[in-house]
Amino acid sequence: MPSIEYAFLADAADARPGQKFSVLGGGVSRLGGPTFPLRHPHLALVVGLAVASDEVGSEMELRFTVLTPSGTDMANAQATIVAGGREGDRDSVLTFALDLWNLSFPEPGDYVIRIVIDGEERKRLALVLERRAAPVRRGPRARRANITPPFPPTTGQA
Repeated sequence: MPSIEYAFLADAADARPGQKFSVLGGGVSRLGGPTFPLRHPHLALVVGLAVASDEVGSEMELRFTVLTPSGTDMANAQATIVAGGREGDRDSVLTFALDLWNLSFPEPGDYVIRIVIDGEERKRLALVLERRAAPVRRGPRARRANITPPFPPTTGQA
């Protein structure tokens, strides 16, 4: 069974099979805002699976779950992937990124992202949500602070 070589949160990531990956704002571990529920527009979960040469071509079921501080399932995703590569070749790392759009965090506290491979939890990532004071706006732009976009995004789905 593949092991997790690395896993982290980033502001954005581009990961394509068999190529290098790009990350913007890697290492996210804290988010905050003045009010809750707090909607965060985008996070990327970057995962590198260490795949042994004899596992090439085998299917794996992956599941990702975001848990609230009380342990309830806030968002999840799952996929079945096939480890690529050339048979008989050397071990490799399969890197991919999962986009998490418009998550709505109900309260401040310690959140957890679980990574499960073939029914077995392999990694947990911590994400701390903090209540922070709203920035004080001054000058001509201060009046625009309460404008909301005309198309509110959906919440809670990865």
